[in-house]
Amino acid sequence: MRSSTIAKPHVDAVEGPQAVPKRVEAGNPAWKRKVAHWSRWLHIYLSMVSFAILFFFAVTGLTLNHQDWFAKQQKTAQYKGQLDPKWLGAEVAKLEIVEFLRSHHKISGAVNEFRVDDQQVSVSFKAPAYEASAFIDRHTGAYDVTETRMGLASLMNDLHKGRDSGKAWSWLIDASAVFMTFVSVSGIVLLLLLRKRRFSGLMAGTVGAVLCYFIYVLWVP
Repeated sequence: MRSSTIAKPHVDAVEGPQAVPKRVEAGNPAWKRKVAHWSRWLHIYLSMVSFAILFFFAVTGLTLNHQDWFAKQQKTAQYKGQLDPKWLGAEVAKLEIVEFLRSHHKISGAVNEFRVDDQQVSVSFKAPAYEASAFIDRHTGAYDVTETRMGLASLMNDLHKGRDSGKAWSWLIDASAVFMTFVSVSGIVLLLLLRKRRFSGLMAGTVGAVLCYFIYVLWVP
């Protein structure tokens, strides 16, 4: 039998790991790469952290500009009742009166004003898209309450404006303003670092700013 030999491909031995050469970024110094990295990081993650609140303010900007679309959502109710006249003496029992009105008529909102006159006591409650007013006769203890609920759209609009929404919501509005500022600034920084898009991007921003200015000058009373 004739022996056959299979020729094996020749493989050169490689001694040690081979280092992959790094790409040399000509004309792109280290400080620019760091600025681009952190700007991109801020732009992406701040946008996602603040996505819900930014989306809310974007939508409510539209509903706030067209409040007439939701005018029919307002509902008003009136109640009558009797308080203990002892609460209306020389020292008016403010806490007891407020808690009585809340428990008997399910009034919500914070106390906005509690006024005591010689003949009458008046209490007003306010919250976003909600208000209630009670007028109490100091001699008889008889009272009338008018409660107004303004609907979901008014609730969103009042939250947009921070009206009667408390300190916690006010802090959230401040935080969203800070987030939007950082998102905007980081976006501009990223644009400035893109040579091919820098001019066109800045021109688009300039056109938008000039357009807003002319709309204000020409059509805003």
